[in-house]
Amino acid sequence: MSTAQPPRLRGRRTRALLLDAAVDLFAARGFDGVNVADIAAAAKAHPNQVTYYFGSKDALFVHAAFLMLLRDAARLEPIGRRQRTPAAFRAALSRTALALPSVPAVVEAMSITRRRPELRPLAEQNLTVLFRQAEHYLTAILERRGWAIDRPAEVETRTFWSAVLGARLIAESGYPGTSADVDVAGVLTIHEGRTRRGESAAPGPENERQALRGRS
Repeated sequence: MSTAQPPRLRGRRTRALLLDAAVDLFAARGFDGVNVADIAAAAKAHPNQVTYYFGSKDALFVHAAFLMLLRDAARLEPIGRRQRTPAAFRAALSRTALALPSVPAVVEAMSITRRRPELRPLAEQNLTVLFRQAEHYLTAILERRGWAIDRPAEVETRTFWSAVLGARLIAESGYPGTSADVDVAGVLTIHEGRTRRGESAAPGPENERQALRGRS
């Protein structure tokens, strides 16, 4: 009995191997430090298969950069779940997101799409996935903690990631300072929720501290 894989299955496997190899190499060496032959060798494939499955090194880099960010963004979730107050959540998420190693890669990928308009739909598709992933996570956190936001979750998450990527872009433009100088936490509106219209939720640590300050 033949154990050969169907052509379509082999193709999917080869494409996945190329993408995984690209993620590892681009993360370690950056865009300029990797060529198509390096990626093919790491995936045990032929260089022309990179062109066949992705079209170009530029396109493969855009795929790889966003895959890195989506994986990193998923790792933010347990960090956020450990926070017990909205202020701690905003600070931890912002600080960690700005330090993600994939953020510079995505900023570079987006610069590639500016000069390669045919790759813009690829960036838009991946940004949509990022925003939806973040929206689902935020919605779950709000429900679990009883917290609230001042605008739709879709807008909240899109604003957050736009601030993260924008902070990195400004830092790389040569402007003095670093991305950490941007108050990304300040763009988030997460706060203690309400149980009934006009009535504050049960006091959490943050509310208790505010009440104590008001009595002093």
